[in-house]
Amino acid sequence: MSEPIIKTSRIGNVLEIVLNRPPVNAINREMSRAIHAALRSLQEDPELSVGVIIGSGERIFSAGWDLKDVAAAGFDPTSDADNETGHGAGGFAGITEYHGLLKPVVAAINGVAVGGGFEMALACDVIIAAEHAYFELPEMQRGFLADSGAIQRLPKRIPYNVAKEMLLTGRRMPAREAQEWGLVASVHESGELRQAALDLATSIAKGAPLALQAMKEVLTHIETLSTADAMALTKPGRSGLEMYERMSHSEDFIEGPRAFVEKRAPVWKGK
Repeated sequence: MSEPIIKTSRIGNVLEIVLNRPPVNAINREMSRAIHAALRSLQEDPELSVGVIIGSGERIFSAGWDLKDVAAAGFDPTSDADNETGHGAGGFAGITEYHGLLKPVVAAINGVAVGGGFEMALACDVIIAAEHAYFELPEMQRGFLADSGAIQRLPKRIPYNVAKEMLLTGRRMPAREAQEWGLVASVHESGELRQAALDLATSIAKGAPLALQAMKEVLTHIETLSTADAMALTKPGRSGLEMYERMSHSEDFIEGPRAFVEKRAPVWKGK
């Protein structure tokens, strides 16, 4: 019996998602749907707060779109967009268009993150990497654009000219350089990366569940706003943002200050 193309493990209130499609974790439609299903379970399970995505082994995170599959079967945009037979409701890699995913996800780049693998990482909230990891966008040299998240997200994450150079030339960016530009939060020895990712996720998961989701919701909505408009939006009772309003009127909103005054750890209820 063949192994599943992704493996999931619950570690406390963290969901670990391991990409497991040898030899290079190339992303086809089936894998996109499997990743999305795992992320949907993360979003819908009240016992889970944070996700971690990592590749199996210590060499490859993901080499991106399965070009062998494309070359053999051709490219049909209509089929790709179909939720049942295409990449699914989350778009390519199950996350690049999963706009309803409000729980934070850490990408642990354990090796090569090329093309769509890089785009998957860009769709996550925090990226950490192994020392030997690198990022690359070779789509221009393959005859198409990195339009599953790279051209939309990368110029907002690092200086515009650096992002544009990567998109145009397809050059590799080592993990240390990515850290210098602020794309990668931290770099670790290969054997320590997974634990570092789980430790980071566990630290994030200490936050109030509704506040974690409200953070993602607010950041998405204020990304293109002026500071004045962003401040006007983030007013409880007037924001129109579902999770932000839930957080603002929740029991946890009072529990945080109460726990601080009583000098104890808060007991979150997620409501």
